[in-house]
Amino acid sequence: QVQLVESGGGLVQPGGSLRLSCAASGSIFSFSTMGWYRQAPGKERELVATITVGGSTNYLDSVKGRFTISRDNAENTVNLQMSSLKPDDTAVYYCNGRRYSGIVIWGQGTQVTVSS
Repeated sequence: QVQLVESGGGLVQPGGSLRLSCAASGSIFSFSTMGWYRQAPGKERELVATITVGGSTNYLDSVKGRFTISRDNAENTVNLQMSSLKPDDTAVYYCNGRRYSGIVIWGQGTQVTVSS
């Protein structure tokens, strides 16, 4: 079974940038849609951004214009470029892949902390 492994999280000051990467152990073409979700302490997990196999994207309203999701088919990675980060962006970020069968696979998560 394909596994997803996130990297790139860390501590950044408000206004800074981070790039998250999600590496799949197999081909990302096996997923109809891939995305990034986040979960802050005491809050429910929420969708941040998704990208389809055809390249269509969707974003949470609060990150539009600041975050960009992309996929590298050759490297089997899905990336999330985050800029103009705010303390409210602090959360554990999870990579997600939805198979054509409907099965959903999650990564283990990576912590993003935005603080001065």
